[in-house]
Amino acid sequence: MTTLVFGHKSPDTDSTGSPIIWAWYLNQTGTPAKPVLLGEPNTEAAFVLRHWGLDKPEIIADVTAGDRVVIVDTNNPAELPASINEAEIAGIIDHHMLVGGLKTRKPIDITIRPLACTATILHDLMGAAAATAPKAIKGAMLSCILSDTLEFRSPTTTPHDRAVAEKLAADLGVSIPDLATQMFEAKSDVSAFSDAALLRMDSKEYSLAGKELRVSVLETTAPKIVLDRKASLMTSMEAVAREDGADQVLLFVIDILREEATLLVPNDLVKALAQASFGVKVSGDTVVLPGIVSRKLQIIPALKL
Repeated sequence: MTTLVFGHKSPDTDSTGSPIIWAWYLNQTGTPAKPVLLGEPNTEAAFVLRHWGLDKPEIIADVTAGDRVVIVDTNNPAELPASINEAEIAGIIDHHMLVGGLKTRKPIDITIRPLACTATILHDLMGAAAATAPKAIKGAMLSCILSDTLEFRSPTTTPHDRAVAEKLAADLGVSIPDLATQMFEAKSDVSAFSDAALLRMDSKEYSLAGKELRVSVLETTAPKIVLDRKASLMTSMEAVAREDGADQVLLFVIDILREEATLLVPNDLVKALAQASFGVKVSGDTVVLPGIVSRKLQIIPALKL
C-alpha cells in the first residue's frame, strides 16, 4: 500500500514541501509513499516548486478508509480531510500545539517539536540520510525553513532552525538572502487572487469566547498592494465568514521587512478584540501592531475579548 503524505488545507511552503520531503525519505527507506496536497499551493510555494524543479503533487479532496496516511505540519482535524478519522493514520510530524480530535487504529509514531518549521524536524528525523538527499529535496527543506521563519525574523525561529538552514544553504551553494528575497517577492504577488481567496490563503480556525474565528495572515514585502484592497477585503469578510460558518474573519497583513502587522478593523467586534488583545487604541479601520509577525506565537495566544 502506498502511504499518502500531506499537510494542511491552503498549502503554504511548509505544507507543500514537507510532504514531498517525507515521501522521498519513506521511499528511500522501503515504504512506498506519495506526496499529495489538500489545495492549490500559494504563490510562494508554487515558486519553490518551480525553482527546485519539483512536480506539484496531486491535489486530493478527501481520504477513504482504505488509505494509509502520514500527516505533516498540522494535527488539527479542522485543517484536514473530512474523512481523516476513517483513514489509517500511520504518523504525525508537526510543530504546532496539540489540538486533539484525531483517531488512530493503533499506536503510531507522533513527533511534535517546538521548532519553527516541520522541515527542520524532518531533517532531524532523517539522520544521516539527509546528507544524501538530492538537491531538490535539500532545496525544499531550506525553502520551508526560510518561509516559516521569515528568513529568521520570526520569534518562532530557534538556533537549531537557523543552523539547519545554514548547513543546507552551504551544501547547496545558495545565498540565503537571495533565495529568501525571491521567495518573498513571489509570496507578495497576490494580484491574481480574489478577496475570498486571499482571506482563506493562510488561515486557521480558532474558537474564542463563544466566537468562531478564521484568523488569516498575509505575509508580504509589499503590504500596500494588499491594503489598497482594504475596502473590498472587509466587504468580503462577511461573505467568507458566512460561507465558512465563522462569526468573524480576522486579517493580519504582515510586513516582513518592517516586522509589523496591520489588522483590518471592519466592525466593533474586531475593534474590541484588537484593543483587548494587543493593548492598542483603534480609531480607524486599520491598526498597526509593531513587532507582530507570528500567528502561532504572537497573535493567537494573545487573542481575547
